[in-house]
Amino acid sequence: MNQTGTSMKQQKSDASVANVTMKLEVDVIPVSDVERSKQFYQRLGWRLDEDVSPAENVRAVQFTPPGSGCSVTFGDGLTAAAPGSATER
Repeated sequence: MNQTGTSMKQQKSDASVANVTMKLEVDVIPVSDVERSKQFYQRLGWRLDEDVSPAENVRAVQFTPPGSGCSVTFGDGLTAAAPGSATER
């Protein structure tokens, strides 16, 4: 049994019923210095998709690596996560 109380056999059976294609499009990264982070991704040659301030105390910067379907977003007022807390899972 797993934490939700369902058996592994039941999970496999349920997963096969609904095969859904999923793609990661954007990952929000907590940063301490938006300008320094922006310069870092520019030096990598990533495409700057946007740098906007849609509200007071909010700024969103989005970059996409060449040939990728996934982008990274960082800025001010986007997440309560601490800078440097993003981890690979």
